[in-house]
Amino acid sequence: MSKRIEVNDLNVFYGKFKAVEDVSLTIEPRTVTAFIGPSGCGKSTFLRTLNRMHEVIPGAYVDGKVLLDGEDIYGADVDPVNVRRTIGMVFQRPNPFPTMTIYENVVAGLRLEGGKRKRSELDDVVEKSLRGANLWEEVKDRLQRPGSGLSGGQQQRLCIARAIAVEPQVLLMDEPCSALDPISTLAIEDLIEQLKTEYTIVIVTHNMQQAARVSDTTGFFNLAGVGKPGKLVEMAPTETIFSNPAQQATEDYISGRFG
Repeated sequence: MSKRIEVNDLNVFYGKFKAVEDVSLTIEPRTVTAFIGPSGCGKSTFLRTLNRMHEVIPGAYVDGKVLLDGEDIYGADVDPVNVRRTIGMVFQRPNPFPTMTIYENVVAGLRLEGGKRKRSELDDVVEKSLRGANLWEEVKDRLQRPGSGLSGGQQQRLCIARAIAVEPQVLLMDEPCSALDPISTLAIEDLIEQLKTEYTIVIVTHNMQQAARVSDTTGFFNLAGVGKPGKLVEMAPTETIFSNPAQQATEDYISGRFG
């Protein structure tokens, strides 16, 4: 069951530096939301606050609220590990575990959860996740080979399979195609379209055409200058953002006047 995300008055800090300022927004279930904006505007930082991934950086913290179906993921009694299981993440560069087989890569998250699982159960998860990532037919005969032996596009789909194997409800993708060739990019974009029938998907991309192709809603982040915090300038249905944005800064960015 995919989930609704509500963000209220969120500020993100690294020590004394405020990286992102005063973001409030709602992301509906089973939609794709894209964040665009120039480098350094805080969009990837913001994305990482949605599953507490930014906390792995010493000194990073937030104030404000991130609610997942009404529950604050920053609540005092909430385990960040559980948050990251519910809200999976796919990174910019494909990062399969290099010493692990394709099979072991897919079940890595389940192994971390502990508990004994039958081999047949794991086999089912591997097949279901690789099918979900549109990779099964390409790798079903070499599941015991290293994941690092796949092409870049296949590795990224393997990372998506690994993310969905633990059955999250939200998938975050931080520029998932920036290291890939056009054909692999198209494969990932097709996959995003299929995955949104089951998951709430949030993607950060530098590629505006990609945002226009894959997302239902687009948010534009910007910053007033170097050393200033990033802000969400506007967020609207993707078609509106690209054809009739409310803010001049959005229009300027989309038309290539800066960024």
